[in-house]
Amino acid sequence: MRVPLSWLREYVDLPATETGRDVQAKLVAVGLEVETVERTGAGLTGPLVVGQVLTIEELEGFKKPIRFCTVDVGTANGTGEPQEIVCGARNFSVGDKVVVVLPGAVLPGDFAIAARKTYGKTSHGMICSADELGMGDDGTHGIIVLPPEHEVGTDAIELLELVDEVLDIAVTPDRGYCLSMRGVARETAIAYGLPLRDPALLDVPAPNAYGYPVKVADPIGCSRFTARTVVGLQPEARTPIWMQRRLQKAGMRPISLAVDVTNYVMLELGQPLHAYDRTRVDGPIGVRRAEQGEKLTTLDGVVRVLDSGDLVITDNRGPIGLAGVMGGANTEIADAAEGAHTSEVVIEAAHFDAISIARTARRHKLPSEASKRFERGVDPNAAAAAAQRTVDLLVLLAGGTAEAGVTEVSAPSAPRTITMAADHPDQVAGVAYGRETVVRRLQEVGCDVYGQDELLVTTPSWRPDLTEPNDLAEEVIRLEGYENLPSTLPTPPSGRGLTERQRLHRRVGRALAGAGYVEALNYPFIGEAVLDQLGLEADDARRRTVKLVNPLSDEEPSLRTTLLPGLLGALRRNDGRGSHDLALFETGLVFRPTGQETKPVRLPVNRRPSAEEIASLDAALPRQPRRAAVVLAGAREQAGWWGKGRPADWADSIEAARTVAREAGVEVVVRADRHAPWHPGRCAALYVTVEGRETLFGHAGELHPRVIKELHLPERTCAMEVDLDVLEQAADGVLPAPRISAFPVATQDVALVVGQDVPAADVERALREGAGELLESLRLFDVFTGDQIGEGSKSLAYALRFRAADRTLTVDEASAARDAAVALAAERTGAVLRGA
Repeated sequence: MRVPLSWLREYVDLPATETGRDVQAKLVAVGLEVETVERTGAGLTGPLVVGQVLTIEELEGFKKPIRFCTVDVGTANGTGEPQEIVCGARNFSVGDKVVVVLPGAVLPGDFAIAARKTYGKTSHGMICSADELGMGDDGTHGIIVLPPEHEVGTDAIELLELVDEVLDIAVTPDRGYCLSMRGVARETAIAYGLPLRDPALLDVPAPNAYGYPVKVADPIGCSRFTARTVVGLQPEARTPIWMQRRLQKAGMRPISLAVDVTNYVMLELGQPLHAYDRTRVDGPIGVRRAEQGEKLTTLDGVVRVLDSGDLVITDNRGPIGLAGVMGGANTEIADAAEGAHTSEVVIEAAHFDAISIARTARRHKLPSEASKRFERGVDPNAAAAAAQRTVDLLVLLAGGTAEAGVTEVSAPSAPRTITMAADHPDQVAGVAYGRETVVRRLQEVGCDVYGQDELLVTTPSWRPDLTEPNDLAEEVIRLEGYENLPSTLPTPPSGRGLTERQRLHRRVGRALAGAGYVEALNYPFIGEAVLDQLGLEADDARRRTVKLVNPLSDEEPSLRTTLLPGLLGALRRNDGRGSHDLALFETGLVFRPTGQETKPVRLPVNRRPSAEEIASLDAALPRQPRRAAVVLAGAREQAGWWGKGRPADWADSIEAARTVAREAGVEVVVRADRHAPWHPGRCAALYVTVEGRETLFGHAGELHPRVIKELHLPERTCAMEVDLDVLEQAADGVLPAPRISAFPVATQDVALVVGQDVPAADVERALREGAGELLESLRLFDVFTGDQIGEGSKSLAYALRFRAADRTLTVDEASAARDAAVALAAERTGAVLRGA
């Protein structure tokens, strides 16, 4: 909402010395987000006056049309003689009143004006356009042509209100009333402790049976509809300059008098209005839900196919407008500039359901000034005043006549009342405000307050966001000043630190960072499209998502069920910007609904929630397992003078899982698997032992080529994702200290020939078990296939390290442990010692 300071002063008697910056500080203190203060006409100095074109001479011989004009500027030039000016614009004629800047003036942008010779003539000043004066878009192009009633020599700076300050306020959804001068003026009056001149306090005639007929078929969608009629509008009536300038400063373009008046009143009172050409409306005006597939051509010229949820305005022919969003082209006010004219208008001032309007605007991708206000909540009691204000302005500015008929269709409603303890704001803020302060602040925002210790508060009609005691407490706290709240640190109970879950989470992050991975934190939102790109089956549990009521993006309306989409998106962005060797990781929550979630309860703020309340809240939440994931692409080891590099492959992702598991002191069992989005031949299922039973805790490997193509990832991208909660269950809670021995190590290498389909993990597990307690470490250092081995077989070479804690091992002891390991591997996997 753009708020001109000069307009704001009409409703609040601000001190003359107050600047836009001063008002900004006051409004920010009461909770409004004033983003900028724009100074219009900054650096502008006169003389800038109204002139009348006396003669125009067309200059020939130039590449573009040039005109040499004489302009009467009265005595503003000190001589009273006509001013000679060269001008290239052609949208004015002899006798027109224009804006003239004389030598010695400075226009916005530090553009100094002086007499200069150009096109063979001397130009003593300029005839100005709106852009040159920094006025913004006035809907026209070229020179400003003023109405004929303005006298020659009048100061145009004051006439056009060029010097002003405009506050740009980012209105949050709960402050919809501040999308109006009335709402901002109320907050300003409260901030300064000054009285408010409420522009909605008008004498409004009572409804009668003579007004334009209106039929509301959906009282829930339209709780109030006021219609007024004005006839006899003069064809030559134009929007006055003061109204045009206020509209421009507020960010709107002047169009025609009737439309400009409705926009002006909307900005003033916050009530959207619509004006219909009565001669183009066929029969009574109706309000109903659209029929599925109905069509309407809106004012922007687009034919829109309507949905059954859309609220529409109708006449006997069908829809003539999208209620609360945009009017229809078939009842549009005619533009006098195009030779047409509307002399009779019907003014609509209605109150529509906020949710319905918001959904319609989103459904048709048609945000408008009206929908922006309705979806945030409009004062239903302002409709009659807004209609009256519109009628008054049309009678005053267009010479119209207001018909006596007043139509008002309204559904019965009662004011909202809230019961609140007088000390409730004190309890919330931890500050002793006292009853008198609480009552005074609530009355300032428009509430009626009754009672002593227990207050009965009737909220104002323009504040639909005030629904419960905490909302009222917030009003008291913000008006008393957030900066006045004391800063106190809670005292933590002694003897408590991080939980085991938190410690494991931190250890995993440090371990992955130490292994060369870079942490990438991503937003926890996903859309259906990325799940399709990952190739997930229709019944995959990861497709059951938690939908957000108000998502940041319509393309990502759900909470993530896996960490991979965010990480793969980060990898793609970095690869696209030239970083091709990537190893990224993330740890965080995913959200897995079970379908058994209950409706959440609202927790109190004046006491600690009970165990039952916390349990009820937990029952409303989806499962939120903590996960860790990595993605890799490009080189895992860089090439250089030290030798060849090595690209990242599926084995690196499995090793990342082992790195994570080591932080819990848990051994990982690796088995081949088929699981999207991994390559079916290069996918490993990762298991850990929980309470004596192997439990799946993640997957790792190379991504499927189709997934890589869909997500535009580098070739052979690899990934790993594991469940840290399962890993925590597998850990016994005590990490074994490293065992250090002063005795030498005995190394034995073995090469075993097994079938191609035998997993190396099975061979390794058998070797570990067979080697016994003397085995310190086991490492696979070579895999070989070829004619020497035989078709369908492979050779696995392992390095075994043996060491005793209390003695030096003999050769026989080390050899016996090795032979026992080989024997068990042969028994379980059919391994044969190579060369035997």
